[in-house]
Amino acid sequence: MITWVYPWALVLLGLPIVLRRVMPAHKEPRPALQVPFMQRLESASKGRAAAGAATRSVGKVQAAVTIVVWALLVVSLARPQWVGEALNKTIASRDLLLAVDLSSSMKEQDFVNPAGENIDRLTAVKLVVDDFLNHREGDRVGLIVFGSAAFVQTPFTEDIAACRQLLDEAQIGMAGPSTMLGDAIGLAITVFEKSDLEERVLILLTDGNDTGSNVPPDNAARIAKDFGIVVHTIAVGDPEAAHEPIDEDTLKLIAETTGGGFFRASSREELEAAYARIDAMKTQAAEVLTHRPTSELFHWPLAAALWLVGAYHVVQLIRYRSKRSVSEAEGQVAA
Repeated sequence: MITWVYPWALVLLGLPIVLRRVMPAHKEPRPALQVPFMQRLESASKGRAAAGAATRSVGKVQAAVTIVVWALLVVSLARPQWVGEALNKTIASRDLLLAVDLSSSMKEQDFVNPAGENIDRLTAVKLVVDDFLNHREGDRVGLIVFGSAAFVQTPFTEDIAACRQLLDEAQIGMAGPSTMLGDAIGLAITVFEKSDLEERVLILLTDGNDTGSNVPPDNAARIAKDFGIVVHTIAVGDPEAAHEPIDEDTLKLIAETTGGGFFRASSREELEAAYARIDAMKTQAAEVLTHRPTSELFHWPLAAALWLVGAYHVVQLIRYRSKRSVSEAEGQVAA
């Protein structure tokens, strides 16, 4: 669709007609030059003098070119634009941060995949979280992995595909064998400090208990609350596992302190249900911006006007030189 930035400029199309009526061509009577030997001049030149002064009139081609060039310049001045189809973009309304435990206990194969095969806890988490991320329209997502230390794997981004890929590349033990739960929450707070969105959600997933964080988990939870961060905690695996029992009381305390929810996931189905309940807790109102791409077109009529003027003058120059050559040739023959 073509639109005009300055449509009022099209009124100028009729300006030459108005000026021609209001300001007619200037005429001034002048005495003619009397030549007593006019007949001899006519005889020598083989021509005949017309009555009155000879004036150069505007030819039809020149008039047509002038009109077309003026119209093209006015159209260019009106600045036509081509407006394309509307493009919608969803603006993030919530920052969602995932904190995933990569401690050595995550290698326990007490989960079952859809094919009925035993898989470790991290693989089960990847399967569920990957589907969870696939429906994150309207969210900015970040990823933290933690073990003996916590690391930012992905800062907040709307590139969900990149976040899913980095989660898939995470490996058990890459952050150390221990479980620094409080440090993971502390790092999440630091990440959220750079957020300018009001809704901030942290999903903390672990299968163990805190093993000596610099900031105790309960203190980290209170700080998170002060920053307006809601923390949902998920206990993955068998809570009675002998090698490292899950500290559900601490996870419940973290969730209650920040206004989040606590979920137990001892199977893949329970893990899926936990993420589904988190997703349904609060529906975010995603803001959608509509943009219509525009392309400038004014340069086309402007270029056409310049080309037409140049072509007209080139043709006139060729005609002038051609006539001049013919005149010179006739003069040489007469001599």
